[in-house]
Amino acid sequence: MRLISLGLRYDDNPTIRKDIAMDALIPQKSPYATPVEASKSYYWCSCGQSKAQPFCDGSHKGSGFTPVKFDATESKTVYFCGCKQSANKPLCDGAHKAIA
Repeated sequence: MRLISLGLRYDDNPTIRKDIAMDALIPQKSPYATPVEASKSYYWCSCGQSKAQPFCDGSHKGSGFTPVKFDATESKTVYFCGCKQSANKPLCDGAHKAIA
């Protein structure tokens, strides 16, 4: 969960600051099996809004989310988190199994 601060103004009162919790969207409740190439970097979408899942397309701009860089050390298939709840971001740790 990310916290973002909003500045709100009501008539002539000073600005009021309020922290609002913002959760990532859940694009799917399973991992993305994705072939990666050694020595390449990939940017995993952490907000869930990207139309290019599991990768970032910039849809997070202004949301407080940022993509997570993944550096492939070998060419293989990796399992990127699809539910955005993994404790091992950007890789799947099975957290999707606890989502109703």
